[in-house]
Amino acid sequence: MARRDALDAYVARWSRSAHRARVALRRSGVDYFRGDGADWIALVGLLLTIPALTAATVWNAEWFSPTALVLPIVAGGLLLRPASLLSLYAVAAGALIVESYALGTTEAITVTPGTVLVVGACGFFGLVLAQFRARVGVPWRRGGTMLFDLRERIRVQSALPRLPAGWHREMALRPAGGQSFSGDFVVAARTHGGRTLEVVLTDVSGKGMDAGSRALLLSGAFGGLLGQLPPHGFLPAANAYLLRQDWDEGFATSIHLVLDLESGDYELLSAGHPPALQLHAAGGRWEEKAAEGPLLGVYDGAEFDAVKGALAPGDVLMLFTDGLVEASDRDIADGIDRLTGEADRYVTTGFEGAAWHLIEACAKDVNDDRALLLLQRRS
Repeated sequence: MARRDALDAYVARWSRSAHRARVALRRSGVDYFRGDGADWIALVGLLLTIPALTAATVWNAEWFSPTALVLPIVAGGLLLRPASLLSLYAVAAGALIVESYALGTTEAITVTPGTVLVVGACGFFGLVLAQFRARVGVPWRRGGTMLFDLRERIRVQSALPRLPAGWHREMALRPAGGQSFSGDFVVAARTHGGRTLEVVLTDVSGKGMDAGSRALLLSGAFGGLLGQLPPHGFLPAANAYLLRQDWDEGFATSIHLVLDLESGDYELLSAGHPPALQLHAAGGRWEEKAAEGPLLGVYDGAEFDAVKGALAPGDVLMLFTDGLVEASDRDIADGIDRLTGEADRYVTTGFEGAAWHLIEACAKDVNDDRALLLLQRRS
């Protein structure tokens, strides 16, 4: 019995050792190349390119310069992983040595120290790019597609739902500096059987690409919360979510609109956001609708007070971010005056296409994200 127990213990230890060996093998260079067929194919193709360029340089150095080795090195920096790239560099270094001996000093074109420096510098920058891609985990050939997909997800999430007859809605968003990503975003949904429209316009701290990743994360989270909580519970839940992220720049401003599409009554709740503007068609005047509330992500237990209003036929309600009305050399009140002045031009002709034109006309600082949401009750 003791012998059998000892044998079982030996078999168990051997099995654990074999398992550790298999894990080590999967992490080895053999598994590294076997795991990514595209990387292996690119490496083989570039390795075959180097001797072809070397032979051409030795055959005719006037047409094929020794610096032609830069071509596979640059391509390797864009396509290969760091381990594969080092193998390519080793072959390229050997090719430079062969070319220097083959050309010697009798040829008009030789391998000079300057040639070695140019090839080496390109190799260094290629390795830096490969290391960055390895850290991010996104291949170069898929990185652009991934960014395009993320941009489209933000655009789709910011789309406003279709409204019943008698309502007009527009949304315009311009990222800072003409970039593709913005720290401003909108999430919207029709709730209570389609009778209520809930819209949340948020401005994440930062601008452009710096705020784009946080805006994408928050837009998904806010979209999941919208309609699942009572109107007065949305901003407290969003504030708690933002606090849990523990970001260095973890604050945002937000305004939450809850609109009854049958009666035109609405509630506005704000978290440090610029006021909304309502055009009263009967009197032709603009009114600021400013709700009280602190920034999101600043402190726990924040309270947000609502302001109520109603849209009569012909009335317009505009929600916007501070990039549209605020600048370093302009007070927000002056920006609001300019916005209402430009919007008055559309009172007689209708507000079709007004959101885009208002952003272009009023946004003085194009290096800040700008967003404008416009709702009009026509009947």
